[in-house]
Amino acid sequence: MLKPHVLTPNSAPFLFFSHGSLLSSHRSSSLRLRPTAVQLQKIGKRGCIRCASGEVQSSSVDSGAAISTLKAVATVKMTVGGLLSNLGLSRALDVTADLLGKSLLLELVSAEVDPTQTPSGLRRLRSKELENKRGDGRGERKDFERIYDYDVYNDLGDPDDDDDKARPVLGGSKKHPYPRRCRTGRPRTKKDPLSETRSSSIYVPRDETFSEVKSVQFSAKTLRSVLHAVVPSIQTALIDYNLGFPYFTAIDKLYDEGFTLPKQEGVGFLRSMIPRLVKVITDGTDEVLKFETPALIERDKFSWLRDEEFSRQTLAGINPYAIQLVTEFPLKSKLDPQVYGPPESAITVEMIEEEIGGLMTVEEALKQKRLFMLDYNDLFLPFVHKVREIEGTTLYGSRTIFFLTNRGTLRPLAIELTRPASPTKPKWKQVFAPCWDATGAWLWKLAKAQVGAHDSGYHELITHWLRTHCCVEPYIIAANRQLSAMHPIYRLLHPHFRYTMEINSLARQYLISAAGIIESSFSPRKYSMEISSVFYDQFWRFDMEALPADLIRRGMAVEDPTAEHGLRLTIEDYPFANDGLLIWSAIKQWVQDYVSHYYRDSSHVLEDYELQEFWNDVRTKGHGDKKDEPWWPKMDSPENLIHILTTMMWVASAHHAAVNFGQFHYGGYFPNRPSIARTEMPVEDLQREEFIKFLEKPEDALLRCFPSQIQATVVMAVLDVLSSHSPDEEYLGGEPELPWVHDPIIKAAFERFNGRLKEIEGIIDGRNRDPKLKNRFGAGILSYESMKPFSKPGVTGMGIPNSISI
Repeated sequence: MLKPHVLTPNSAPFLFFSHGSLLSSHRSSSLRLRPTAVQLQKIGKRGCIRCASGEVQSSSVDSGAAISTLKAVATVKMTVGGLLSNLGLSRALDVTADLLGKSLLLELVSAEVDPTQTPSGLRRLRSKELENKRGDGRGERKDFERIYDYDVYNDLGDPDDDDDKARPVLGGSKKHPYPRRCRTGRPRTKKDPLSETRSSSIYVPRDETFSEVKSVQFSAKTLRSVLHAVVPSIQTALIDYNLGFPYFTAIDKLYDEGFTLPKQEGVGFLRSMIPRLVKVITDGTDEVLKFETPALIERDKFSWLRDEEFSRQTLAGINPYAIQLVTEFPLKSKLDPQVYGPPESAITVEMIEEEIGGLMTVEEALKQKRLFMLDYNDLFLPFVHKVREIEGTTLYGSRTIFFLTNRGTLRPLAIELTRPASPTKPKWKQVFAPCWDATGAWLWKLAKAQVGAHDSGYHELITHWLRTHCCVEPYIIAANRQLSAMHPIYRLLHPHFRYTMEINSLARQYLISAAGIIESSFSPRKYSMEISSVFYDQFWRFDMEALPADLIRRGMAVEDPTAEHGLRLTIEDYPFANDGLLIWSAIKQWVQDYVSHYYRDSSHVLEDYELQEFWNDVRTKGHGDKKDEPWWPKMDSPENLIHILTTMMWVASAHHAAVNFGQFHYGGYFPNRPSIARTEMPVEDLQREEFIKFLEKPEDALLRCFPSQIQATVVMAVLDVLSSHSPDEEYLGGEPELPWVHDPIIKAAFERFNGRLKEIEGIIDGRNRDPKLKNRFGAGILSYESMKPFSKPGVTGMGIPNSISI
């Protein structure tokens, strides 16, 4: 049963608004209003056109209807430069018509008012609108269109440019399952008929594109500037792609002095475009690339060397989604032993008990839930030899074991690195541990660098890109294909979809494409996206994307009706989980209040055909490679609807914020989180020259393992941009959608949501000052603020935008 909020008893009347440009997708012969007065008023961040009329034309639908006065409110976005700022050739006719006052059309499509049913005239109109937005799946999309359709990821490679840039199609096959993206319909490549040609711009439905404020702040000033000017400047200045840093003080110079950018066309404007990165040197004639000191290093310059910080960041860093409880020992691989050898780990009971120092046995540690792990063994192992064929990089499968101390902090015990057997070499694996002799201590540092690179790749490819950006895009497409703009669930979800498709299109152009930033600078290199497909195939489940379910699956929490949020954390001082559950519960309460207003029982959910088609689209098309999985929730009750919506909103807001806005704080000093490990462990072959060099000068071995100068500076520049909040950002619970303001029940519910989020900010501030919470308070420790809902513009390490907008 459709119950749009615009027709509920407590709602203000709402007219379907059409901007009558040359591109309008519908027309109607229903009642038409002639506005007698139009005025622009400031309401929050938006402007509104208020139209009133005392004259109504007759209608064949209801010839006897008499309406003396009608009011309508239309929200318009103000441009950056004023009324004429966006007047260009491509929009000249449309905008000129607007200026002449000939294209504003308000249509009353029904004179019926039924609090529980959409009037028939409006039903026909919204049905036609959705039909237009779905398109027919043919032809190349144009930038003025607003058609939402699905396609596979077949545009990441560029085989026509270079055979080495050919990439497999992700999605639509059992070998490479993947979520769907928005269809663009570009021509196929000459060398691969399954792949689309690349383009300098990728189609995004026009309703999803950046506002002018966002375009100026984000596109023109930041990412495109970094990619089109800063990156080429770095490459020109450094020339040698594989040149590493000769000493650690050379790394420090990136923050203290920077380096002069070569004079070339296009660089001069960077000083004003990216003020955080590009500075003017004393004589004012040259520009230098100079990075802000990341907050982590500002607090403690040597924090990246400390084992306790290495461990703490698994709970309170930029990738808090990877740590998991160890539930059995010995550790075993699930990969085929015929291919990868015996499944048992080289980490033994004796090793663990020696590192624990006799405090307890491994069996006791398992019972007490004191052992935890970062497990990158099975995911990376099948790609080790493929990656090693690429010059200037290496890869291992890895496991890292931690022990939960009595103080509530994690202590690293062991790192296992594995190289599978090859036709010429046997399988190699070795365990490294904190050590009290020089050689062992340096090997431990090198092993941590390898794991740091694994964690960085896993974070960017899976925790960040796949589980937020990539998996949310099908929800956006499905909502626009199946839910009309006036549908209450569309209105609830719409703020959480803002700009996501546009930012994803930029990612496909520059970040995750063949030879893009990810492939050039992160450990899996050209196999990065294939690895994300493997994870999607084996591990991604919608029902596990909810925060409570994710924590339970990783063994980081158990259900407990007596505990807050119904969960008891395995590690009490787990900053991400503690703060995240506050946000999760606040979102769920807001969704419950909202949904309960429109869906009083299961029949209302089951009879809402638009809602059912939306969920069917998500499951069978947007995530079509998993359409037959039994774990999909059923859209059959208000309770299930609340859970589905809460999950979607959590992923688009808080999950993304937790893994995005602290990137520069933690990755801006790359020794703390190297994006790539370029050299193998020196003990992998004791006869090689590298082992001799390691013994003579181990510091050089660590520097050679770290990213090259080009890789490091490019990644740092990009992380700086991606960690930044735009001035036009819209935060979770910040400002209500306009229709909600006119419904007193929804308005009150949203105000409670806003108040709760402000209260949560205070709770988080209090936790960060609590000396008992060692994982978020202490000498030189960076406070955990990723779940603080609000932020000012810039790189702050806090703030939860409604949507994946960067």
